[in-house]
Amino acid sequence: MKVISLIKVAFLALFLLICWQSAVSFFAIPHYMLPPPTDILTQLTSRYDLLWQHAQVTMLEIGLGLSLGVILGLISALLLSLSPHLSALLLPLLVISQAIPVFAIAPLLVLWFGYGLASKIAMTILIIYFPVTAACYDGLRNTPMQWLELAKTMKTSPIAMLFKVRLPAALPSFASGLRIAVSVAPIGAIVGEWVGSSQGLGYLMLHANARMQVDLMFSALFILMLISLTLYFSVDYLLNRWIPWIRYLK
Repeated sequence: MKVISLIKVAFLALFLLICWQSAVSFFAIPHYMLPPPTDILTQLTSRYDLLWQHAQVTMLEIGLGLSLGVILGLISALLLSLSPHLSALLLPLLVISQAIPVFAIAPLLVLWFGYGLASKIAMTILIIYFPVTAACYDGLRNTPMQWLELAKTMKTSPIAMLFKVRLPAALPSFASGLRIAVSVAPIGAIVGEWVGSSQGLGYLMLHANARMQVDLMFSALFILMLISLTLYFSVDYLLNRWIPWIRYLK
């Protein structure tokens, strides 16, 4: 079934590319507005070294930011679940932090952490921290009552109950938050590169657009899309392998 689905997706992508190429040719759309797929393919092959050089930087920012953000989110969710008073104090602050646009915070992060990797990693952490924390905390709060009652009858300590009962039950919710995190993590890295950087796909897209090299900009965007899709489906596959009991909790 998965092979059939991949074939359908491939045919759909091919159909859309043909429609794109036909529309550009038929309506004579200027190159600076929408380049044809053939020009983008030419850039992908002829500027491969340049694109790969900047892609490595962006992938490093996404990987480090995602790893640190997930760890911080998981630790925060565990702390919130242990203390009702702490959760009542910090949860409103977490919600308020999401009301601030990322574009408003990005210049400050560049000012504080500089133009290197640190500011982009910080932006990535900031954008994924709340989904991971909220999803995991929600899972910890909604442990099935029969699981808790069974643990109490066995005189399980609070710490053992947290790590052996509540946390395993919360993993499906944590997995949902992680899927959201891997989907939006590239946004944090790219926004940070747009605000201030000297390398990365966001930097390349910004300068290609300023020089009217729209085909190069689309090539960088295509590589970013491939990175995002690969990251998402890889994480989704691993989660389905590592959390086999998710089907019993639905």
